Amino acid sequence: MKITSNAFVHNGQIPKTYSCEGRDVSPPLDWSEVPAKAKSLVLIVDDPDAPDPAAPRMTWVHWLLYNLPVTCTGLPEAVRSLPDGTLDGMNDWKRSGYGGPCPPIGRHRYFHKLYALDVMLPDLQKPDKKQLEQAMQGHVIAEVQLIGSYQKDG
Repeated sequence: MKITSNAFVHNGQIPKTYSCEGRDVSPPLDWSEVPAKAKSLVLIVDDPDAPDPAAPRMTWVHWLLYNLPVTCTGLPEAVRSLPDGTLDGMNDWKRSGYGGPCPPIGRHRYFHKLYALDVMLPDLQKPDKKQLEQAMQGHVIAEVQLIGSYQKDG
């Protein structure tokens, strides 16, 4: 599988538009080469550098989507309506939907991870990342990631 964005390159800087200092909207994402036997896709966006990249203590979850249809080839910038059947989870702000980069200190990395599963997951009722990963266990047939970084101005 492949995942890309026309807003930033792999290991490049995420534009301010997609952060808490900008419009805080989701970046455009495109993917391809989903395995033929896949039944659904999962997108997890998280930051393993929280709160300080020099001394990370946790991974901050920015966005959780699951049961994305395999016919879906990406999401537009500032996605408002999700593809039919797609469900979302709770990010670490305790809300569903996208929450952009907002690092308290230093330059953080943001992992946009796409997983192909061999099943459709049940409705997990707004799961957190741990609950979603538990449901995915044993069903991941492919995965790919796109990493971007962000640091606040001054």
